[in-house]
Amino acid sequence: MREVSFIKQNKEKWLSFEKAVFNNDFENPDELASQYIHLINDLAYAQTYYPKSKVIVYLNQLAAKAFQKIYKTKREDTNRIFGFWKTEVPLICYQYRTFIYVAIIIFLAFTFIGTISAANDGGFVRSVLGDDYVNMSLENIEAGDPVAVYKSGSNWGSFIGITINNLKVGIIAFVLGIFLGIGTLYIMFKNAIMLGSFQYFFYEKQVFWESVRGIWIHGAMEIFAIMIEAAAGLILGASILFPGTYSRYASLNHGAKTGIKILISTFPFTFVAGFLEGFITRYSNIMPHWLSVSIIAITLSFISFYYLIYPIKVQKKITQTLPTNFNFN
Repeated sequence: MREVSFIKQNKEKWLSFEKAVFNNDFENPDELASQYIHLINDLAYAQTYYPKSKVIVYLNQLAAKAFQKIYKTKREDTNRIFGFWKTEVPLICYQYRTFIYVAIIIFLAFTFIGTISAANDGGFVRSVLGDDYVNMSLENIEAGDPVAVYKSGSNWGSFIGITINNLKVGIIAFVLGIFLGIGTLYIMFKNAIMLGSFQYFFYEKQVFWESVRGIWIHGAMEIFAIMIEAAAGLILGASILFPGTYSRYASLNHGAKTGIKILISTFPFTFVAGFLEGFITRYSNIMPHWLSVSIIAITLSFISFYYLIYPIKVQKKITQTLPTNFNFN
């Protein structure tokens, strides 16, 4: 069968199924499971006979959406909360991976702008970070402890205060996505510019390595989580700008639910980052170099694996094995 005929023959069925999945319009899980099997069969057929077709991408995305519904409705003994992070979030991240990539690229670009601005304007760092913070940092550098600011206060007090602040930043980054994503971009710009100028400041004062060992023990997860939260905000904004074949309200409703799930998924990482900043970072100047580097490498590897690599593995596993191994009863 020619590809055009294949698409023409199944187009209405796919669109109808997509609309049902999008609006959760199913009388029972068995109906959803039955149509899902037909969809998987169409996907397998397309992969076999039209390996370079764009229809494969479409069917893959639709299959991921359908599986999320099946996963919610089928009877199982697996803990729901565990399943949320194990399967549901990775599938969402795979489906919206472009937004995650874009958020990361934009954040890094803004960080680069902050670095370049600090390098070419002697007063830029003070305008961004404030005179009090810069003066305090200079005093700490002269005292031989560039990251002494992280040693102020008690362990628990720092942990709680920092975690609440980071949660607030992430929530704001998401919520402001309602302004067509512009609000999210502003939060990204503000934080990335501060990060770039902040790191250049330490580089200029020749204590860059000391700052990295301290700041990035907690910063690896903290900054990466902000980028993921920004991606959630961009999804929210895009749901308004590009509703597709759905009403703008329905698209916004779906975008908000999706973004909230991604936002919630970052909370454990934010808590870990807060714990590291409150209890571990303060000892960065006395711990062995290999230990601080190991903590940075492990935390960065874990969160980047979860949001960038693990979703691909989950999606691949589902599309390859689910039709024959998954029990819908």
